[in-house]
Amino acid sequence: QVQLVESGGGLVQAGGSLRLSCAASGRTFSTYTMGWFRQAPGKEREFVAAISRSGGITYYADSVKGRFTISRDNAKNTVYLQLNSLKPEDTAVYYCATGPFDVSTIQPSLYEYWGQGTQVTVSS
Repeated sequence: QVQLVESGGGLVQAGGSLRLSCAASGRTFSTYTMGWFRQAPGKEREFVAAISRSGGITYYADSVKGRFTISRDNAKNTVYLQLNSLKPEDTAVYYCATGPFDVSTIQPSLYEYWGQGTQVTVSS
C-alpha cells in the first residue's frame, strides 16, 4: 500500500506560480506512474498531468500544457507539479495518485492510491 501526502497549495494572484509536492511512503514509489488531478467545486475530478516511472515520459491535459510541469525525484519518493501562469479557472483541490503503466491514462477510476488533496486558489 502507498500513502500520499500533497503540500504546497495556497492563494495566488492570476499570473503567479506555485509548486505542489506529493510525498509517498513505502519503497515501491519508483514502480508507479504518478498523476495529478484536480477538482473544482461542483465539477468532476479531471486529469492534469502524469509522469512515467523513470520520469522520462510526461503527459498533460491540453488546458495546462505549456504552463504546468510535472517531475519526480525517486530518491525522495516525491512527485512535483510546477504551476506557472496561473488562471482563476485553475482554482481547485489538487490530488496526486498512483496510476497504471500508460501515462496517457486520464480516467481517475484507473488510478489506485490517492492523497488527501491540497487547495489551490487563484484570484483575478
